[in-house]
Amino acid sequence: MSGFDIFAVVLLLVVVMTLIAGVKTVPQGYAWTVERFGRYTRSLVPGLNLIVPYFDRVGRKVNMMEQVIDIPQQEVITKDNATITVDGVAFYQVYDAAKASYEVANLNLATVTLTMTNIRSVMGAMDLDQVLSHRDEINERLLRVVDAAVAPWGVKVNRIEIKDIVPPTDLVEAMARQMKAERVKRADILQAEGQRQSDILRAEGAKQSQILEAEGRREAAFRDAEGRERLAQAEAKATDMVSQAVARGDVAALNYFVAEKYLKAFAQLAESPNQKILMLPIEATSVLGALAGIGEITKATFGEAAVAARRGSVPPAGTAG
Repeated sequence: MSGFDIFAVVLLLVVVMTLIAGVKTVPQGYAWTVERFGRYTRSLVPGLNLIVPYFDRVGRKVNMMEQVIDIPQQEVITKDNATITVDGVAFYQVYDAAKASYEVANLNLATVTLTMTNIRSVMGAMDLDQVLSHRDEINERLLRVVDAAVAPWGVKVNRIEIKDIVPPTDLVEAMARQMKAERVKRADILQAEGQRQSDILRAEGAKQSQILEAEGRREAAFRDAEGRERLAQAEAKATDMVSQAVARGDVAALNYFVAEKYLKAFAQLAESPNQKILMLPIEATSVLGALAGIGEITKATFGEAAVAARRGSVPPAGTAG
């Protein structure tokens, strides 16, 4: 080969290498920074890009997708001097490749350190009970503070989540005893409330029963009074009739009235539960006289016709059938 051929081959290789050096293919989800003589000039987007060979070079290859970093465990002292162990996780995304490359030296380390510092600041201003029960509030405050802090780095923090909050063993045991005491207290309160309601219902039932019983006694007394009133009216009417009969000279009616009272008195005396032996000092003639008076009243009431009819139904002695 002559010298010209060698020169042509070398020139061709240089051209090919120059073209290769000037063409850059950026994958999806990444952004490359371009530096000219060590100074940032522009960023390459995903796809085919051209740069000036030998003058420009690729500086940083920045991941533009959302990324997750673990926040390591650390001890935090709460406002009430309780020491707890906390860890978490953060999700962030780079939206400006130049700032993420040249505004901070180590983006992941800076984000982790900043998050850990703010975790201590936020939880250190809260009591242990608030830390354990307000995790969403802690996450929200951490996100707001950390996102504002990393904004100059071209980074957007999307979420910060506290994974585990581990109190000391003695605090866990104390909280378990407290929870048990609270549950026992609630159970005692519910039992007392149930007993109270039961007593109230029983008292209400007894009250209603007494009211109904009183109303029943009142109604019975009213009925008894009404019955006694009617009986008194009947007695008064009977006494009036006897008085009229006596005034007319009808002594039989008076005898019947006296005999009836006499027999009722002895009947009540015989019905007494304490009465074992009953002495009746009654003369036979008095009883017969009372019965005769009753017969006279019956005759006056039903008339002679009834007496005659009863006599006619009896055949005379000596008559053959």
